[in-house]
Amino acid sequence: MGSEELGANLFRITQTEAKLRREQPQGLDEASGIHYQVGQTVREAIAKNDGTMPKDLPTPEKSIAEIGKEQLKKLKAKKEPPMLDE
Repeated sequence: MGSEELGANLFRITQTEAKLRREQPQGLDEASGIHYQVGQTVREAIAKNDGTMPKDLPTPEKSIAEIGKEQLKKLKAKKEPPMLDE
């Protein structure tokens, strides 16, 4: 995730949280509507400023889960055998 996408996500999250706190929705449908509305507003701001829309951002070759598994395998492979006095 690049800085542009990260910034947009953080802005959307903070604005949604603030609006939920202010409006105190009753029920999941109302809360989901607020979340959707804030997301739409953020996407409109991105488009208005000629930014890259989330759907147009490149996708990575590997998922986070795949990278995590690879890193775990590397760590396990590097692990040295315990010493006799351990």
